[in-house]
Amino acid sequence: MGYVIGVDLGTSAVKVLLVSQAGQVVDEVTKAYPLYHDQPGYSEQDPEDWVKQTKAALRELTVRVNDPQAIQGLSFSGQMHGLVLLGADYRPLRRAILWNDTRTTEECREIEANVGLNRMYAITKNPALEGFTLPKLLWVKKHEPDIFNQASLFLLPKDYVRYRLAGDLSMDYSDAAGTLLLDVANKAWSTEMCEKNGIPFELCPALVGSDQMTGTILAEVAAETGLTTDCKVFAGGADNACGAIGAGILTDGLTLSSTGTSGVVLSYEAKGNKDFQGQVHYFNHGDPSAFYTMGVTLAAGYSLSWFKETFAKEISFDQLIDEARSSTVGAKGMVFTPYIVGERTPHPDSSIRASFIGAHASHTRGDFARAVIEGITFSLNESVEIFREKGKKVDRVVAIGGGAKSDLWLQIQADIFNTEVVTLANEQGPGMGAAILAAVGSGWYQSLKECAAAFVKHAKTYYPNSENVKKYRQLFALYQQVYHVTKQLNHDLVSFR
Repeated sequence: MGYVIGVDLGTSAVKVLLVSQAGQVVDEVTKAYPLYHDQPGYSEQDPEDWVKQTKAALRELTVRVNDPQAIQGLSFSGQMHGLVLLGADYRPLRRAILWNDTRTTEECREIEANVGLNRMYAITKNPALEGFTLPKLLWVKKHEPDIFNQASLFLLPKDYVRYRLAGDLSMDYSDAAGTLLLDVANKAWSTEMCEKNGIPFELCPALVGSDQMTGTILAEVAAETGLTTDCKVFAGGADNACGAIGAGILTDGLTLSSTGTSGVVLSYEAKGNKDFQGQVHYFNHGDPSAFYTMGVTLAAGYSLSWFKETFAKEISFDQLIDEARSSTVGAKGMVFTPYIVGERTPHPDSSIRASFIGAHASHTRGDFARAVIEGITFSLNESVEIFREKGKKVDRVVAIGGGAKSDLWLQIQADIFNTEVVTLANEQGPGMGAAILAAVGSGWYQSLKECAAAFVKHAKTYYPNSENVKKYRQLFALYQQVYHVTKQLNHDLVSFR
């Protein structure tokens, strides 16, 4: 029996999956590491913590394997956008600035002025947002010039860990697409984006495909982890790209709905020549021949967690969902917008805040809970509708995350998205996508699609109810008005927060 390992380098922890040739998760280990918030809006991590905890997780895993030599390959999924700036010795010059760091608003506006919005969209397919890597590079250049002048290369988080395990300095296309420096359609670093923003082109690493072998485990790492030096290491991909692979989103018509703390709607794209004008993200897929479009709801599951913690602390989530089930489509005339931490798609607005519209004296807590679930799904549906307006098919939605654990929420997704919604029998997220990349790279399967067909199994299917679809279509039109009529009010309230 052979095995591969999927390493998922997340924001709070690294999760390591041991997967068999039958696609079964045989074992898993999770190791946490700290976040540093030295100032409001700052979010950083020490790359050495990633390396230390990844090695520890791998060691714990191999100790429990009867034959570590049967582990044939290893690949990665990683948190996107984080800046790891390396010096001449290829060690970090400072802590990594993460995807959820918001200090770079001024740099985003500078990028737009330097390049021009239309030209930026044409090259990078994405808007300039604080989470991306280029604004972070400009921030370091402006505020820490001594450090920037020592830089010889930049990497993203999982690429630095891969370098420390296997010695290769490179970046895959799916992660590079989140830097705002990649010519996404042509799969090459953009000299124009570098030159117009004053970034030395030589800071950009070599580009590789996600399933490309980039080395084998170094001898000293093998001694520390229990892996062998014969274990092949593959480039891996961005967490959302690997999440798509792990959910089998590898053909046109398939869309992923992920409701974790934030929410993601992700759809497969065979070609890279569409122009969404920054309305949604457009990235290279972990399948090196494909792309994906993606919309983000900043507070998806977090909105429901916030509501429960604030108004229903004494009951369980299951009890709260039961209360929501007692309500009706449209929460008896109430709409919620899930903007409790701002919004991303289609309104990149850090100052907008949530609203309950239509609350009256006869509303119960269950009605409010139902409105929250529907509002989150309406927000996700804004991305679905953008996809459809641009000619995309959305024939089936694969639901993962917290929203896939509730029959009520799954049916609401089917009704609001107006398409069938399926769940996974073996949901493992981006870590499974990384394992699939390693399995294909190790020669177990000829393609990602073939491997995913064997590894990824669907469980339940939910079909849209035509009567509910009609009601939700009317409610969605009302939901879409709330942002515009509350925007100025929310912006005016900023000084009172």
